Amino acid sequence: MNLKISPIPAFADNYIWLLEPGGSNRVTVVDPGDAEPVLALLDARQLTLDTLLITHHHADHTGGIGALLERYPGAQVYGPAGSSIQGVTRPLHDGDPLSLCGHDFTVLTVPGHTLDHIAYYGAQAGPGGSGALFCGDTLFAGGCGRLFEGTAEVMHASLSRLAALPADTRVYCAHEYTLANLQFSLAVEPKNEDTAQRLERDARARQAGLPTLPSTIDLELRTNPFLRCHMEVIQRAVRERTATDGSQVEVFAHLRQWKDTFTA
Repeated sequence: MNLKISPIPAFADNYIWLLEPGGSNRVTVVDPGDAEPVLALLDARQLTLDTLLITHHHADHTGGIGALLERYPGAQVYGPAGSSIQGVTRPLHDGDPLSLCGHDFTVLTVPGHTLDHIAYYGAQAGPGGSGALFCGDTLFAGGCGRLFEGTAEVMHASLSRLAALPADTRVYCAHEYTLANLQFSLAVEPKNEDTAQRLERDARARQAGLPTLPSTIDLELRTNPFLRCHMEVIQRAVRERTATDGSQVEVFAHLRQWKDTFTA
């Protein structure tokens, strides 16, 4: 069964992801921070909300749950177990299997941005039978989420887990941060031709009003410095700023601090 995955823009730079199974109007929505654009799309296309997937508790990912449930009281809400998120009907743990829109998904715990953060991975849910990863604010196109609750060690472990997924896995993150992230990536690794070409291509997409997502794990491994802390070129760039010969976790921590204060 084919699965159509498309973004619903929200706020200034959020993407709420819409999953539509072939042959059915019952859909799944990922991280509905705002109900209004979701309801507008569902009404316009005569779709019915079946399931909400929540990756973590931040309001720009959960703020629309209540209004959506008012309109669709039978919808199921999947989210991380032990979280403060209101409305969750099925709390999820690491490794839990899910059937969504005719496809099998697995829950991955990926704390770091928040301690309750999870991701949803469908091994064959992407185009052409590739994998599909809904990773919220853990892994971004060209970057990663800020460490609001977890440590660098925790976040590095979560990113390493996602980096180990099959290379053709499509990455559906929750924000359009790509251009700023790639500008930082080039500051860290200015001779990376893959990154330079990606920035040029994605800049054209944004100028045309198109999203830069989804990415792929392969593309992130080639252009995202937060997945390249094992590479000498990244370690050297960090050493030049910090005069440290640390572990990959320490390299990641310095890289994250660098990004937090970076201006293009």
